[in-house]
This record gives sequence, C-alpha cells and structure tokens, in this order.
Amino acid sequence: MGHYFGTDGIRGRYGEAPMTDLIAHRLALALSSKLEASATVVIGRDTRASGQTLQNIMRAGFEARGHKVILLGVVPTPAVAMAVTHFKATMGIALTASHNPASDNGIKLFNERGQKLKPEEEQVIESLLEAELSSPTNFKRIAHSLEEIDFETHDQNEVDFYIKKLSEQMPKGSLSGMKVVLDGANGATYLTSPAVLSYFGAELILIGNEPDGSNINQGLGSESPEALAKTVLETGADIGIAHDGDGDRLVVCDERGTIVDGDQLLGIYALEALKSDSLKAKTLVVTVQSNLALDFAVKAAGGSVKRVDVGDRNVALAMRELGSNIGGESSGHILFTDYAPTGDGLLAAIQLLKILQASGEPLSKLSHPIQRFPQKTQNLIVKEKIPLEALPKLSEAKAEVEEKLGEEGRVLMRYSGTEPKLRLLVEAKTQAEVEASMQIILTAAHHSLSIV
Repeated sequence: MGHYFGTDGIRGRYGEAPMTDLIAHRLALALSSKLEASATVVIGRDTRASGQTLQNIMRAGFEARGHKVILLGVVPTPAVAMAVTHFKATMGIALTASHNPASDNGIKLFNERGQKLKPEEEQVIESLLEAELSSPTNFKRIAHSLEEIDFETHDQNEVDFYIKKLSEQMPKGSLSGMKVVLDGANGATYLTSPAVLSYFGAELILIGNEPDGSNINQGLGSESPEALAKTVLETGADIGIAHDGDGDRLVVCDERGTIVDGDQLLGIYALEALKSDSLKAKTLVVTVQSNLALDFAVKAAGGSVKRVDVGDRNVALAMRELGSNIGGESSGHILFTDYAPTGDGLLAAIQLLKILQASGEPLSKLSHPIQRFPQKTQNLIVKEKIPLEALPKLSEAKAEVEEKLGEEGRVLMRYSGTEPKLRLLVEAKTQAEVEASMQIILTAAHHSLSIV
C-alpha cells in the first residue's frame, strides 16, 4: 500500500504523487464510499493557483457519487473546520500546503465535528484510495469535461459565518488606538483577518495581503517573520501578527521588534487562564518540543503541563482526553477548544490582544515570566535506524544524564520519520550542564550506531 498521509494530511509538490489531480479525484471517490447517501462536504482552499483545479476535481468526484458540495472559496483552514458544523456537513476538506512554497499543495481532512482525523481513520482511507486507484476509469475524459464548467460561478465564498463568529470575541471598536502590523503570508487569511481586526477598531498596517497564486509564503508569514519585525519598528506598532499560508498558525512580534518565542506565547495564555481560573483541568497540553521553562512557570502558577508527540492533532487528542481547553505547539499551532475545534491563528491572536488590552502592559513585559532553559540539538545521520531500545549503551547514557539533571532538565532521542537521522535534544538550567550532558549522549551514540 502507498503511504499518502503524513503528519498533517496529504502534501507534496503539485503534479507529482501523491499530489496529482488523479489522486485527488480518486480520493474524493474513496471518501464518498465512507459517507452516507446524499451527504454534504465543504471544501475550502488557500491562494495557490493549483487550488482551484484540485477543488473542482474533488467536487466532481463527490457529486458523481451523489453528494452535495459547498465550495467555501479562499478561506483559512480553521474556517473549513468551523464550516463543517455550521453547514451540518459530514466532512470538511482544506486544500492547502500550509507554510510550504506555492509549488506544493495538500489535502487536510476534518470529520463531522471539525476535528482532524485519527491515524487509524487515515489508514482506512488509504486502503479505500488504493482500491479506487486500481480500478479503471477514463480520468482524461473527466478532467476535460471539468474545463467546460465554470465552477467559480457557484463559489459563494461562504465565509461570512467565520468572520461573524470571530468578531464576537471582543466588542466592536475595542482595539481602537492600537496599531497592528498584520502579515497574511499572501495566503488564505488575506481577507478574513483584516476584516475581523478592523471591526475591533485596530489601526492596521497590512503586508502579505496581495496573493497572486504563486507568492504564498514567499519571504513573508510565520516562517519568515523578519519583514514583520522590520515593519513593526518602522511604524511604531504595538504588535505584529503573522499567519502561515493557511492561517492555522500564529507568530507575533512585540513592540520592540522581537519575535516572541512560541513557548512564551503558550505560557502567556496558560498563566492568564490560571489567574482567571479558566484553564480546564488546570492543564496546558504541549508537545515534546516545548521548552522546560514552560513547565516550571505553569507549575509555579498552580497548573501542570502535559506533553505529547509532535503534531497539533496529537495535542487536540490529548486535550479531549484530559478535558483541557488550551494547548499547542511552539511553532504557533494553538488550540482554544472552547471556541474552535482546531488551531486558528486569528483566534489565537484575538486571545492575545484581549490579554494585552486587559493588562495595559506592552507585549515585551507579558512574555517576561517564561525565560527559556538553555538547550542544544544535534542531528546524526545514521546508516541504519536500529531501535533505540536495542542500544543498551545509549539507553544507559540517557539514564545517567536524566538522573543527574533530575526535574531540572531532560533528554529527547528520536529518529526522524522521513530521513535517516537520529535527533537529539538536551535541555537544562545552565549551558554548562547542557554541553556536558550532550557530550555524554554523543559519545554513546557514536559507540552504538554507524554514524555517517
């Protein structure tokens, strides 16, 4: 069986497997076989030129099997998730490659509750897709017939419900007097985020809001926040807000032009929620990548931190299991499940602006309580990925370091899912402890593995 799904849906260079028109069409047919008769599917896309073709091809597949399709047009991925429940649909599809370049595209799937699918559900879909791909069909005829239809005349850009829901987060005009630099990465948020923040009365300086189909994420957005920081300093703005191409991430810059670390951002949300007794289960859910300083700050405020494997889907699953309502990744995927089923960069920005407004403090001061622990990472290219539990010397070295560091440090060792690499991370209260600990781990790794 081919492996189509990665950590966040299907993604790749458009025109090459697995991101081809044929696979997208067959995926629609495969998904159709899971749906009840006459089900409704919502499809949204980001600003990539390939998105419209993929949207039309998938629509044709669903409609061929008797299902109704609502085209949302260009919308942030979280709006697709929200649209599922708004339109009482059975499934949501976001056509996006997120922070990847314009040459890529992807397919993210959401269930009837607007949540990302579990890995076991994706495995079932992969089996159905394999079956569809092995059956004969005249795809060229289907693709040619799509060219005859002006699908865009039916595309109502049904996004008003999303703007309205996000606008309910704060009173109209409540950000009057605040100057905000907003970077839309020339992506899916280029209309929605300015509409909502303008409603709140913020004075907006817009960058990355002129998409042309090929400039998404190009030197702008959450992956390239340098332009954001520069514009904040040049304009004397109070805050800079950047999204990624599909709008499910948030990166912010303070009034001094400093990019706020993702873990500091998570800490601001958690500490504020603990203060107002609104952090459910008193638990913040983060991934193993988050800095240990977050645990100490949250614990000192009376809460706890739960760590999970990398991926916002894993964060969401743990939040549901624990009953927590705030969680996220240091990369800027932040979930507020009281308001939305998935990560939403605009929602996260609004939650931060609320805190800023209520405190009267500049952002640089709010992020101060979470001072990152020193850490060091190392990637070792290996000839063979021998299971770590089968390497006693490496396990002993890890145990030795962990015993020395106690609760004031940690060691992470894991193989890359896509490359022949062993990824190492050591974190401790002092740089000297980090360096000494990493040396012990590296020595054991070189004894245990064939390092290229």
